[in-house]
Amino acid sequence: MKKTAFVLILLPLLMLFGACGRTYDYTAHLSEVRRDIFRAETEAFTLTLSCIEREHPYASDGVTCPISRSMEVVLVPADRGDASYRVFLAGDAAWGGEMSKRNIEDDWYYSESIEVFPETSVSLSVERNGETTEISATSVKNEDTMSAEEALKIAVEHEKEAIKRMTADGAFQGEFRVRLLRREVNYYYVGIVSKDGKTISLLLGAESGEVLARREAS
Repeated sequence: MKKTAFVLILLPLLMLFGACGRTYDYTAHLSEVRRDIFRAETEAFTLTLSCIEREHPYASDGVTCPISRSMEVVLVPADRGDASYRVFLAGDAAWGGEMSKRNIEDDWYYSESIEVFPETSVSLSVERNGETTEISATSVKNEDTMSAEEALKIAVEHEKEAIKRMTADGAFQGEFRVRLLRREVNYYYVGIVSKDGKTISLLLGAESGEVLARREAS
């Protein structure tokens, strides 16, 4: 009887300490991640390719939906004259096609799903009015650039109180957006979205991890 009573007392304690030792997995609430950016420039155009994981449907509702991978290509021509563009991934004839003109941004755009993201560099073929240019786009990341998961960890630590308010019954009630940005140097945008659509936005140095700016919006 004494042994049974001891086990009954010990078991809840082990469960309690085991729960306390676990680290909550906030990456399970990522609804969007821009993991890498590749850039190339010629005399005729500047091209940016982004590697993106994004939920579908995409909505600011604090709920994470199934994630899919895609690559987005944006081309800005040096000559704004009449032209049509097509882009293809070298070595993969199945990926690529006609680019769409975006009048507001004044650029050309193409997006398609993909299973595996490239690393370091990616080779592309760009067709302009039937003439083909082979280019190699290089990642903006360097050996000191944090991962998206590391940026998320810093954001969660910085916003402890907000995260606590968005947690119920031990589960986080919201979603995260983490985007690598390039403006002369690398940054990370981290968005923390609650179920009522309110967003806390942080701008981090992608190498230092320093929080450079913070904003809240409804």
